[in-house]
Amino acid sequence: MAIRICPSILNADHSRLKDEITAVATADLLHLDVMDNIFVPNQTFSITECREIIQFSTLPVDTHLMIIDPDVKAVLYAQAGSASVTFHLEASAEPLETIKQLRAAGTRVGVAIKPNTPFENVLHLLPEIDMLLIMTVEPGFGGQKFMHDQLPKIEEARRGISLLNEKLPWLQVDGGLTIETIALAARAGADTFVAGSAIYRAENPAQAIRTLRELASQ
Repeated sequence: MAIRICPSILNADHSRLKDEITAVATADLLHLDVMDNIFVPNQTFSITECREIIQFSTLPVDTHLMIIDPDVKAVLYAQAGSASVTFHLEASAEPLETIKQLRAAGTRVGVAIKPNTPFENVLHLLPEIDMLLIMTVEPGFGGQKFMHDQLPKIEEARRGISLLNEKLPWLQVDGGLTIETIALAARAGADTFVAGSAIYRAENPAQAIRTLRELASQ
């Protein structure tokens, strides 16, 4: 199973983003958290800032929308050049239509679920998406501790994905991933990992990426 490491620039030094993005060039995707201070109690990058980050990054950008109106706005982030756009099931009134719009815009499509959302709520969408994101913290802030009670949900999701006959979506986890917790998430079935503090607070981000990849691969 291929392992993908996705540094989250939420935890980067925003005053020197270009340098911070360059420092993680050995990763697989750059994770871009978009928050609106409504769906979650924090606000991050505007669509203009996202476009600039996407244009600068040498890595494909994995945009995670924590906003209240993804059915209207998600396609804008695809049009801005995101390689992957993930929206929250809890915020979407028409997830199948939003998936269709994103697919037509030429991006990979992901759906995210918060810790309190059961896996069964997203089961019907698995054949339609390229990635399922299971949050292992409450979305909104970086630096939180990994919620171990989400491991059974990751295992359940891996079982559900394995039953599909078509191309299997990636299974991403986001929240509290460190050298202590990434192996737990990998053993539960995740293959795509968002890490912020574990990479950007390390003395050597490139080495941190190598270490996380090795731990997830064991």
